[in-house]
Amino acid sequence: MRTGKQRLLVRPVVPAFRWANHVQKLIEGVHQFRKDAFGNYRTLFHKLSQDGQNPHTLFITCSDSRVLAELITQSKPGDLFVVKNVGNIVPPANVTGSTNSTAAAIEFAVTALHVSDIVVCGHSQCGAMAGLLGASPMTDATPHLRDWLSLAAPVFDLVARQYAHIASASARLDLAAAENVLFGLDNLYSYPCVQDALARGTLRLHGWFFKIATAELFAYDPETRQFLPLLKENKD
Repeated sequence: MRTGKQRLLVRPVVPAFRWANHVQKLIEGVHQFRKDAFGNYRTLFHKLSQDGQNPHTLFITCSDSRVLAELITQSKPGDLFVVKNVGNIVPPANVTGSTNSTAAAIEFAVTALHVSDIVVCGHSQCGAMAGLLGASPMTDATPHLRDWLSLAAPVFDLVARQYAHIASASARLDLAAAENVLFGLDNLYSYPCVQDALARGTLRLHGWFFKIATAELFAYDPETRQFLPLLKENKD
């Protein structure tokens, strides 16, 4: 029941509703999931609805449609607490307001869900990193995107300082994406809840890089200071 003063929302008149082709594909996918796949997960979904979620890993990755955490790790519902944002940027803890909703997810995952691992996963051909490097200049038409990418300004400075000799634009782009993963790991240390969990030995941090063309995953190794293949591929 409505009471008090009401603010009327004026909505534009639209033609008779029709599903767009792409949305129709999504609906067909929902039907297929309910018809074919859901049966394999019925018991799991029921358990998750009764017991709540208990993910073991916070997986921070890019909004890029080619990077699907559950697919590349073959994880089941309830395994991962996934945060996707433009550029898989992890802002430092002292950034507050609209630019740091990712911080809320980090704090929730660590303090409420008690995840044992955090993965920051960047990827090749990252559009956000291309924007950061100036390939897609930010304008007043995209103020939120401009302010968001500005959080990774230290990555831009590092690439300009250490990789100016790299002639290939695509190589510099992937180097920026890899450095952005390390930037994210460094920023995780600025969160008090992360510091506490690390001190207790209940949390581990990981930096990953996903190569889209080959679906290879690389993990940062602090000892060699390199991203090394996560898996040893069989060359036979």
